[in-house]
Amino acid sequence: MEGYNEVKSAVDELTLAFDFFKDEIVTEADVDAAYEKALAEVENLEMKNMLSHEEDSMDAVLKIVAGAGGTEAQDWAQMLYRMYMRYAERHGYNIEIANLQEGDEAGIKTVTMKLIGDLAYGYLKSENGVHRLVRVSPYNAQGKRMTSFASVFVTPLVDDSIEVEINNAGISWDTFRSSGAGGQNVNKVESGVRLHYKFTNPLTNQPDEIVIENTETRDQPKNKENALRLLRSQLYELELEKRRQTTAKIESEKKKIEWGSQIRSYVFDDKRVKDHRTNYQTSNVGAVMDGDIDAFIKAYLMEFSE
Repeated sequence: MEGYNEVKSAVDELTLAFDFFKDEIVTEADVDAAYEKALAEVENLEMKNMLSHEEDSMDAVLKIVAGAGGTEAQDWAQMLYRMYMRYAERHGYNIEIANLQEGDEAGIKTVTMKLIGDLAYGYLKSENGVHRLVRVSPYNAQGKRMTSFASVFVTPLVDDSIEVEINNAGISWDTFRSSGAGGQNVNKVESGVRLHYKFTNPLTNQPDEIVIENTETRDQPKNKENALRLLRSQLYELELEKRRQTTAKIESEKKKIEWGSQIRSYVFDDKRVKDHRTNYQTSNVGAVMDGDIDAFIKAYLMEFSE
């Protein structure tokens, strides 16, 4: 209702501005401004209307993993990490880092972050897949153009109201000393936890394993609790994916959305970022890397949401 009222108000203001323009009370620029505002409100509500599934309203867990390629790929993973941090800041989301492993020389190997805010999963689910970078690498002495990959996985952050079945017999734990900031306690106490969960994957019906590391706090029991919550989130996402595959009618390979599919290319020297699922692209690479990815998210939701 709030969204509807905002749209109605903006359209009423536009109608009034047009009447005033005919009476020479306001300028054409004033009418244009009212039109742009009304259009933005309509499109914003239209996009929210695409987020009608139960899980869309949940917070999101976003994990970035550097692909093969050493320092260049790890630097690319860190650039994506910064991009999503900036996106979260733009939308007023709270950010919690569950696990971060720094690269050998630069960048990061992997990071798991929670984004907490309105419709976080609904918007960010469009980022699932492989992100490809093409640029002249600062880590290549010959100044060659290089291609790097990083995988992004987004799952809804489930709470206690969502029932997810976990077979406790499939769980095993490792503990380790956390690295990074935190003083002497971090080096002496094995507060970091690594959860191994062996199960039958509902998508493949084959034996599988999920491994989750958590170094969020200095309290090992708390880290175990956080790791279990992340496990529930991943299992819930697998069930959602199974449901989507069962109900969706896939018309072409272009519309096939899978884990591990290359979804977007960032070509720095050509000043181009292109999404391969929707064919939406922009030349403003700098803005994208600063977290301005709303147009990509909207294009995805408008094409693929039921």
